[in-house]
Amino acid sequence: MGCTAIDFSPLRGSRPARDLDLSTARRVNREQKRINVDFPSWVVEALDREAARIGVTRQSIIRVWLVERLEADAASKALNGDAASGAR
Repeated sequence: MGCTAIDFSPLRGSRPARDLDLSTARRVNREQKRINVDFPSWVVEALDREAARIGVTRQSIIRVWLVERLEADAASKALNGDAASGAR
């Protein structure tokens, strides 16, 4: 069913999500893969302090910081025209 076949009009009482089979739905590029990383003790202690300060887990702070860095690097490369060459 293409998106043109669904009537999204709230005035007609349409509820498209009701007609979708969400049991097989998945988020693209969101599959998780477990890794192990070794850090010096001082890094773990600093991560724990920052995580406690903002009320999240150590894993959450690592994940957020890594994603922020990767997104910033990708944006920087795109602005500099280096995305295709992979240059640093």
